[in-house]
Amino acid sequence: MDDVERFRAAAVAWAAGGDDAPEAAAAARELAARTRPKKVVLVEGPSDRVALEALAARLGRDLDAEGFPVVPLGGVTSIGRFLEVLGPRGLGLGLAGLCDAAEEHWFQRGLEREGLGSGLGRAGMELRGFHVCDADLEDELIRAMGADAVREVIVAAGEWRAFRTFQNQPAQRERGVERQLHRFMGTHSGRKSQYARLLVERLDPGRVPAPLTRLLAHAAA
Repeated sequence: MDDVERFRAAAVAWAAGGDDAPEAAAAARELAARTRPKKVVLVEGPSDRVALEALAARLGRDLDAEGFPVVPLGGVTSIGRFLEVLGPRGLGLGLAGLCDAAEEHWFQRGLEREGLGSGLGRAGMELRGFHVCDADLEDELIRAMGADAVREVIVAAGEWRAFRTFQNQPAQRERGVERQLHRFMGTHSGRKSQYARLLVERLDPGRVPAPLTRLLAHAAA
């Protein structure tokens, strides 16, 4: 585990609270001083991190090496705590982020509570480096690629039979194929992250979803 990964782990443990939070806070401070992150990118879960890092790699970038570590929140309700420990009242680091449309209000509220804006709409969030997926990351990628290309990725992953079985479940038969694909990616632990990487690796560079493009551009600014 390198220093950036140690910083990421320490930040998560500090934000989580608990008996080891003081030790984690000290470690996060030390590692931040050592690695000098330019901006911490806060995302909801591990699949978002996988997608951003995979997309950056396709563009010839290494976000950790550039000073833009991606930190998964482990649940959007913890955004306020992460902003508190990493933002102006904590380590004083620059911040950016990515969230789903349904969770946008959590990010807005957290930013406002930390004094990082007031009356923020989506445009105000974007000016501060926080971008919103409609409706979520998987939906953005499916729409960008198209259902046929996503099905080809599933075939290449050796899961076509599993997907066809899933399609034939009573709860899925009346849904459109895009919704079936979206739901299939969330049926097993780790599948969202698996397909986040596979879809980004297959994605036409000219069709990268706008929230991802804007977030990576903001990180590079």
